[in-house]
Amino acid sequence: MLERFFDFLDRLFSLPRWQLALLAVMAVALAAGGYLLLRPEPRPAPDFLAAEDATDSAQEEPREFTVHVSGAVAHPGVVLLAPGDRVIDAVEAAGGPLPEADLERLNLAQPVQDGQKVEVPLQGEQGEQATGGTGEVGRKINLNTADRRSLEGLPGIGPTLADRIIAYREKKGGFSSVDELKRVSGIGEKKFEEIRDLVEV
Repeated sequence: MLERFFDFLDRLFSLPRWQLALLAVMAVALAAGGYLLLRPEPRPAPDFLAAEDATDSAQEEPREFTVHVSGAVAHPGVVLLAPGDRVIDAVEAAGGPLPEADLERLNLAQPVQDGQKVEVPLQGEQGEQATGGTGEVGRKINLNTADRRSLEGLPGIGPTLADRIIAYREKKGGFSSVDELKRVSGIGEKKFEEIRDLVEV
């Protein structure tokens, strides 16, 4: 076996140089072709979002909503507000209160919602305390006839409590007195004192 190998080498080196060069080129070509055929398929590079793009796609910009501000403000009309804004923000967006406005009759800290009407009363204007809700200034909210939106205009009354008030009056056949409102789950003495003068039966 070893003799045959040496005999092969003798014959190989006895070839002309041009044949040796041709054999070398063929050997390199075969080696390169074999590598290209047998190499593993390259893995596609994973798609990564830049940090800013990932943040932008995860966070949606809050949507503005509209509120109608009327009464004693510089520019009555519809204003644009952002989620979390309150009655005071609606009044300021309408140009601010007039000097004769009675802001003490408004709950300036009350959150506002899309489609709500905020009525800013004048000083000395007749009527009970205004709520900044959807009703007219001086008009109390009737617990037996008010809809969900009107009830949500009361201080501290959100969608859940409004639904409980409506469910209670439907179960009991209506409120017989304003004090009966304290029997609704979630309305304690403090919350009742805030709204007792704004409602009627």
